This record gives sequence, structure tokens and C-alpha cells, in this order.
Amino acid sequence: MQVFKFGGASVKDADSIRNVAHIIKKYKTSELLVVVSALGKTTNALTDVTQHFVDQTGQAFDLLENVKNAHQQILTDLFGMSPHPIFDEIANCFVEIEWILEEEPQDSYDYLHDQIVSTGEMVSSKILAAYCAHTGLPIKWLDARDYIFTDNTYQEAEVDWQKTEEKIRRELPVLLDEQILITQGFIGSTSENFTTTLGREGSDYSAAIFAACLQADDVTIWKDVPGVLNADPKWFNPTELIPELSYTDAIELTYYGATVIHPKTIKPLQNKKIALNVRSFVHPEAPGTLIRTTNNGLLIPSFIFKVNQVFVSIQPRDFSFIVEDNLSHIFNLFHSHRIKINMMHNSAISFCVSIDDTGANVDTLLEELEKRYKVSVEKGLELITIRYFNQETIDRVLVNKKIIRELKDSYTCQLLVKELKVE
Repeated sequence: MQVFKFGGASVKDADSIRNVAHIIKKYKTSELLVVVSALGKTTNALTDVTQHFVDQTGQAFDLLENVKNAHQQILTDLFGMSPHPIFDEIANCFVEIEWILEEEPQDSYDYLHDQIVSTGEMVSSKILAAYCAHTGLPIKWLDARDYIFTDNTYQEAEVDWQKTEEKIRRELPVLLDEQILITQGFIGSTSENFTTTLGREGSDYSAAIFAACLQADDVTIWKDVPGVLNADPKWFNPTELIPELSYTDAIELTYYGATVIHPKTIKPLQNKKIALNVRSFVHPEAPGTLIRTTNNGLLIPSFIFKVNQVFVSIQPRDFSFIVEDNLSHIFNLFHSHRIKINMMHNSAISFCVSIDDTGANVDTLLEELEKRYKVSVEKGLELITIRYFNQETIDRVLVNKKIIRELKDSYTCQLLVKELKVE
């Protein structure tokens, strides 16, 4: 049994959807479940709709209309002017957002975000299912919210694994016997049947959830890159394809910020020993990267670059040390403000971190910290992580850079750096 996951870039327009249908038809070798993300930049667009609705700027309906028109164009390109029922299905999905926008916002931003933004996955999966069926493939569309159950932590929902696995294992094997199943990534539902999302790029995680519960043979994530590269081409040149990775190395790379795979994706697959393939939908015949149980080390040094970093140094205002009670308080503050620590170092009298500059929530966090600690801040930095480093790789990334903080262990080097001004 296989699981395929297609991200937004793979279904960004009509030609892309045709290509996905071709890949499904050509590379399906057994029972298949397909997980799909929202089309193109739809998630960002619907996030803007949500923000303008909450802020009551008067622009939410206009922004939604742009999203609707983009999907209408894709439907017309795929099905022409024929009276296909998919046109009404998609229109009805967007009507549900309009019902929300017609009232003044009463609920929290996080709740409204998940009810609005999740529509992107609903419409993309319906369009892909309708087109695949139109080409003659035996398709059944599924609502992921009927199978992935979560708590009420909107935008970062935690999966109820026991309930989820029981439902998937009870119902889906029978459906997979004769049909290709197409469903959504990124979304789940609470016990009250409210929609939740699993975090940005959570569609990879959805694919892993379905695969783990179904004991799949493998998962393939189809990307716009050849596979897992040793660096992001936007920041590093030349890059190299990594043909094979252990689960451990893949987890380490995602932990430090590699974006090709969602960080939560690997562990469920490792637990069930399910291989993960990362392949190109642009060149589907290429082998890509295989992630599985292996004793082979990662021979190619890998580079992860995170820009717009904030370096925060925290010290007690009294004569105490940075010990368990202070650390517990500090970590709880970071957690409550949903701020991920990218690098950290502590000594007896200070605790230093590097975090993404995400704007208002960082400023609020700093205000909270300053009530109890002496806090110093430096912004506009870059964090470079090298997995399997040597001095040559370090020298390579330090051209015109000043080191603010450096951390090393046996396999990983992290360098927080500042750009030097060239006179």
C-alpha cells in the first residue's frame, strides 16, 4: 500500500493538476491513498482573508473573491464550460467562508483561521479527485476530518493517535481495495467537529499519519526539487542531491530548519519502519531521495540557513543563577508565545537563544521577560547550521561574516553570524 503527498506547488494550475493525474496513473503500483495541499499560494491568501476579517478592514470579501476567481479559472481550464458538478461543489465550499465573513468576529483568531484556511485543502482535493475521475481513474474523495482527530489547539493541533488509528484501520482498508482515495493534508477535527490545522506545511504530517495507521509500504512526497538537497538552492550554490538518509539524519535536519520535509513527518514513519521517498513532480522518473533505516552515515555536509534571527540574552536581575526554576519559567514563556528556539546556550548566569523574528509576538515575549530578567537583544542576524561539518565547510560560510555565537557537537556546528559591512 502506498501514500502519495502532493504539495501546493504541484497543483498550482490546470497543467500541474494534469501532471499529478499522470503521476498517479503511472507510478501507482499498489493500493494508493493521495494527500493533497491547497492550490499554489491559497493558504497564504486565505490567511490574509482571515486577518482582514479579524481586523475589520472591509477588504476580506474582495480578497476572498480573488481566491474564488483563481479556482474558477483552473476549473474552466480543466473542464471547459461543461456543466460538471464540481463547479457547484467548489462554490459551496467558498459559501461557508462567506457565512463566517457576514458576521462580526466573535471567536479567537486561531479558531477563525482554521475554519477559513482549511477550505483551501477541501477545494484542492475536490478538484483533483474530480479531474482524476474525469480521466477514468477509480477515485473516492475522503474528508480527512472524519479520520484525523485532534485536540482544540487551533493552528497547532495535537493528534489523538488512538482514536485516529482506530477509525482509519477500521474503515479505509476496505475502501482501498478497488479505489484510489484522495484526501486533504493539514487538517483534522475536534471532538466537537470543529476544524483544526496541524501547523504550516502540515500536509506532510497528514501523509505520515495515514501511512502509519495503514501500515503502508512507503510514502512518496512529490516536490519541485530533485529530492533532499544538502542546502537550499536559494541560499547556497552549488547544491548536491542526497540519495539516501537515515531517519535520524532526516529528523536532525528538519529539527534544525531544513524545509523540504515537515519536522513531525519522520517519527511516525520511523516507528513503523515505513520508507519515505522525496521525488520531483517535475522529473518523476528520477529516483530522488530515500529515507529509511540504514547504518550509512550522511557523507555529504548539509547546510541550513535561517535569516532574520534575533539573539536574546537573558540574565537574572538579582544574584540568582540560571537554574531549574528560572529555566522552567523561561521555556513556559516561549511556549505560550509560540516561539521556537533555533539555538540555545546557558551558563551559570545567562541563557542565550536565537529565534525567528516573527514580529509582534517576539516583542510581547521580550516585554514579559523583562519583568523578571535583564534582557539584551540583537536583531538582523543569520543562523547557519552545518551537519557533518569540517573546518573547510565552516570557512566557506563565514566569508564577510562575524560570529556572534558558536555551538558545536560531534556532528553539528551552529554559527550565529552578522554580516560585515564592506567598506
